[in-house]
Amino acid sequence: MGQVMLLSLLSFLVLAVLQGTNAVTYSVTNTAETTPGGQKFNNEIGSDYSSQTLSSSTDFIWRLFQQNTEADRKNVQQVKLFIDDMDGVAYTSNDEIHASARYIQGYNGDVKGEFTGVIYHEMTHVWQWSNGAPGGLIEGIADYVRLKAGYAPSHWVQPGQGDKWDQGYDVTARFLDYCNSLSNGFVAELNKKMKDTYNANFFVELLGKTVDQLWSEYKAKYQT
Repeated sequence: MGQVMLLSLLSFLVLAVLQGTNAVTYSVTNTAETTPGGQKFNNEIGSDYSSQTLSSSTDFIWRLFQQNTEADRKNVQQVKLFIDDMDGVAYTSNDEIHASARYIQGYNGDVKGEFTGVIYHEMTHVWQWSNGAPGGLIEGIADYVRLKAGYAPSHWVQPGQGDKWDQGYDVTARFLDYCNSLSNGFVAELNKKMKDTYNANFFVELLGKTVDQLWSEYKAKYQT
């Protein structure tokens, strides 16, 4: 009896520790259930999978950003996902993610994989520090997370492509991946620095070169 009680206590403690690693709660609401896109979401993606993806993306972002303690992270208790009948792909407002049922309906290919990549991008906006950062850098970091998670779609630009480093999205994501290859953990450190403010000199502090120098060297590396 004593051994059974001990095992039960240990199981409870292990469960508590596991739950403590991700105390955030998640909800999924399909407000477009009567539309073709809303029905496709229910049939091919589903709320259960979406909730799991919200949780797994959070854990991935915390690891990638090296946010190992609650003090390192934003104070977010709940993240809500809404599937809405709207144009576009998705957007995040504070702790709410809104995904387009119309985009889901019109997407040809692995819609579940595409949806997963979109969630990783949008969840990054929930957790990233971006005080005063250029919009292109903010979006680039979100796509960098998507890239490192393995959900970069085939239509993204190739490494070395793009017109400027803060062009945003896939262009900036590829550039950040290059910068991170120069010093592993660079993106995590850059994110930490943007908790209070943004300064272009952060690139110099972390990599010893200006962002313009880094962009020029990045472009030269992949020049054909």
